[in-house]
Amino acid sequence: MNELHNENALASGQKYLGKIGLILYIALMNMFIPLSTDLYLPALPNMNLYFGSTTGITNLTLSVFFACYAIGMLFWGPLSDKYGRKPILVSGGIIYLSGSILCALSTNVYLLIIFRAVQGIGAGGITSVSTAIIKDCYQGRRRESILAISQTISGLAPMLAPVVGAILLQYTSWKGAFWTLSAIGILYLVLTLLFQETLSPKNRYVGTLAGSFARLLVVARNKSFFIPILLFALSSLPFMGYIALSSYIYIDYFGLSEKSYSYFFATNALITIIGPTIYVRFLSGMNKKLFASGCFLLSILSGLLVMAIGTLAPVLFLCSFLLFSLICTTIRPFSMNLLFEQQKGDSGSASSVINTMYTVFGCIGMLISSLSWGNIVAGLGTIIVVFSAISLIGWFLFLKSRIPCAGLK
Repeated sequence: MNELHNENALASGQKYLGKIGLILYIALMNMFIPLSTDLYLPALPNMNLYFGSTTGITNLTLSVFFACYAIGMLFWGPLSDKYGRKPILVSGGIIYLSGSILCALSTNVYLLIIFRAVQGIGAGGITSVSTAIIKDCYQGRRRESILAISQTISGLAPMLAPVVGAILLQYTSWKGAFWTLSAIGILYLVLTLLFQETLSPKNRYVGTLAGSFARLLVVARNKSFFIPILLFALSSLPFMGYIALSSYIYIDYFGLSEKSYSYFFATNALITIIGPTIYVRFLSGMNKKLFASGCFLLSILSGLLVMAIGTLAPVLFLCSFLLFSLICTTIRPFSMNLLFEQQKGDSGSASSVINTMYTVFGCIGMLISSLSWGNIVAGLGTIIVVFSAISLIGWFLFLKSRIPCAGLK
């Protein structure tokens, strides 16, 4: 009863944002990553021509962003446990806005890569703290519901971003995407000033600055927490591989226009938005062991379909990959809540580790997918099958182990 009272007090204690405003604010923070990547995806092939660079170099604007985003999360999360959520949110927002403006002003691809790194460090603070706020304010099934709601709303970003990006290309260059991100950064900072702190002084880490970073190791040594995050985060490897390759698959491989590509990309995002809702409404009462196992098996099936028929036509590629995308969003509320249950304290550090693992595997996926596969569609299908199979095998071994896992065994 006390937990429910504390939850209601924290969620409703937002004088200016309110309960609904807090959820929308969290959703906006979760939109920063898809907005920061998907908005300029339609321009990637043209950026090669603009800068006179290769696909590998231009794609560094994606992978470097995510690498620095991961570093940023490890840095900001523990600091938010020591100094509170709001100072980190403000600092991350200012850095992100500065990086966005510098990206728009870049005169060559190497400067763009450097300024994307700045963007990534700022975004790391925003995302890591957004996850910690959810843990601060909500408990149990309510937390799963809030995770599903925020993920559903934030799912609008990958649906709309490439369409908006393609429209911007009709009136401006790739720079328009980064000026748009700058405007979003300003909006975010305004909302952050209205946000009220959710981590009370009594719940903050009171040790040294070095000690606050050492909490990352404490969280990472918790096998009940760290092993599941490794297994769940592997899904980001093929998914981010798809993000890096999608414009080349639809525009170069299938010969579609930038605008047509944006529609295919948005269709995939639109359908996957319902994933969290499907879980909360129909699958949350299912046996958790079987649920996760089924998700990994369906992911393998999706990869096999991409390899078998995804090479034949853009519609067939969309349909075969869509199953994997839907699984990724359906399993996310369950996996996040399960991980939160394993780590009762150090919310900022735990959030940093969770988001960093997803990001690190995502960076690896971008690099692997950019290799010379011969057929990039079949290569993506291979990546899905291999890493989904690793997750499935690892999941069975974890269930049979003696490592405890709250809410699971």
